[in-house]
Amino acid sequence: MNVSVAVRPEAGLVQGLINYIVPTAEKPYSYTFDPPPGKPMRSGRYLETAVGIRDGRPLADKFDLDREGFALLRRPTAMSDLYDTHEIKSVYYPEMERLVAAETGASRVIVFDHTIRTAAPGRTGFRDAVTRAHNDYTETSGPQRVRDLLPADEAERLLKGRFAFINVWRPIRGPLQDRPLALCDATSMGPEDFVASDLIYRDRLGETYAVAFNPQHRWFYFPDMARDEVVLIKCFDSDPGRARFTAHTAFVDPNAPADAPPRESIEIRTIAFF
Repeated sequence: MNVSVAVRPEAGLVQGLINYIVPTAEKPYSYTFDPPPGKPMRSGRYLETAVGIRDGRPLADKFDLDREGFALLRRPTAMSDLYDTHEIKSVYYPEMERLVAAETGASRVIVFDHTIRTAAPGRTGFRDAVTRAHNDYTETSGPQRVRDLLPADEAERLLKGRFAFINVWRPIRGPLQDRPLALCDATSMGPEDFVASDLIYRDRLGETYAVAFNPQHRWFYFPDMARDEVVLIKCFDSDPGRARFTAHTAFVDPNAPADAPPRESIEIRTIAFF
């Protein structure tokens, strides 16, 4: 079932379908591996809702990571092969640590993970794009992830200060037209829009936010992103006076050509300490 939300036509606006969760009394969950027999991979009901998604390029210099929760930057990389795990860890991780530190003023940045998403022919073993509105961390799982990744004494010391989880999202090939990234202005969201959802790993239990529909949401995207462009996404901030969570999702751009190459992207996950 689809739901349409009336949007006044304007330049740079497309109608896109956003998968929103329908809140219920039951906490939703997702498995990161094949679930036990009889259990679905994911629970929860999602509803495709047609909303206006604006071209953010004309406003790119206005977006602020601490206000809207995301920012577009032109930052080339020295990487020759963004599929090469060794090169990613030896070259790209340090690049992204420097980038996030420079853009945020953080005194320390740690890259702890990355994900490649692609459906390109010949590329197997990679994840596909996520097509549900979500945010990677919650009020609970943000601090817990610091504890998971760092020694206990160091984690507790750092948790006393400000810290933020910031993802760096980049096309592997451009211009990226197939299922671009949509981002919701954090100032247009309320606490009631976020629905805590269990993320079940083999060795631990994580928690993310699914996102419920709110007609006040303001969605943006950056069409035709190039390989030398990145989007910074604030997925958690311990400071309640700044953007704390940024809903995001892949969506089908109705303006994309029918023969657009399959989306290929890489996202780096960082913790910034201040």
